[in-house]
Amino acid sequence: MQTLTVSLAASALLLAGCVPDRADAPTSFAADAPYDGRGTASAIAAYPVDPGFGNYWYQGKAEITSYDLKQLHYGEPRAGKAVLIFVTEDFSRSRHVKLEGITRTDGDKVTVLKLNSMKEFITGIYPYSLMSSVFTPLSGDRDPHSLKVTTSVQEWCGHTFVQIDLRENAFHVAHHSYFESEADQTVRLAPVILEDELWSKIRINPGALPTGDARVIAGTQFQRLSRSAFAVKHASAALATDDAVSSYTLAYEHRTLTIRFSTAFPHEIVGWEESITQDSGNATRVLATQAVRDTTILLDYWTHNSLTDEVLREVLNLE
Repeated sequence: MQTLTVSLAASALLLAGCVPDRADAPTSFAADAPYDGRGTASAIAAYPVDPGFGNYWYQGKAEITSYDLKQLHYGEPRAGKAVLIFVTEDFSRSRHVKLEGITRTDGDKVTVLKLNSMKEFITGIYPYSLMSSVFTPLSGDRDPHSLKVTTSVQEWCGHTFVQIDLRENAFHVAHHSYFESEADQTVRLAPVILEDELWSKIRINPGALPTGDARVIAGTQFQRLSRSAFAVKHASAALATDDAVSSYTLAYEHRTLTIRFSTAFPHEIVGWEESITQDSGNATRVLATQAVRDTTILLDYWTHNSLTDEVLREVLNLE
């Protein structure tokens, strides 16, 4: 075994890496100033309208898509892979967990489009792994908000976990972190648009996406990588339609997210771009994250867990 000795100066640089991209990123949890909501979208009442929705989403398979990822972190682009997995399942409206082998007829069962969103990339010597799960009811007319979001981030410095639950007409955010300034915190936020639910709302019915001024809680993966505060933010939303590929954009004060998707049903996510504007003296620079679709398959992946099934990872170009 070979042992390498790292100098104290190099060690200091490595330790300094476990910090947010922006040195001035807030680490406390707080809602923005009170707002009366007039003229501002704060929910997405999307529900299926395409006649082929059931044939595609109720066939007992998940849609798995891999993406080539260029993830901005610590001011530099990192090559990696992203995976989006969409699947419908029965969910408990009261307990916010998947219903397993239980027939519920008391109104507690709600069908959701679940999204599992994963990213993996390397920062220098150590890897990052992120995963979010978003549970979005198909009954958007009754349930205009997603019921739950969970996100975990693992890397060599440590790991964090956040859960957002819709209860009592509010989003209850619970966060656990190895960072002292964050540690264990909770906050209650207004039930507004979740950036994390946009992907599923697009898949359900992109025509229901709001445009103009919007109240939004930024994506949990962005929040954790930047260590920014969980808060309600104001953004400008725009939907651009085209014959083949359409896009939905959220523009915040210093950050813009654009999600590109197939205009025709089933509205596959073909990629996304996230840009952050940083001011440094008299100069302004734009830093970007980008994901481009690689491969999509429909598969009941939960039945493919043997060694011989590992070839499917090669199909998705994940090896």
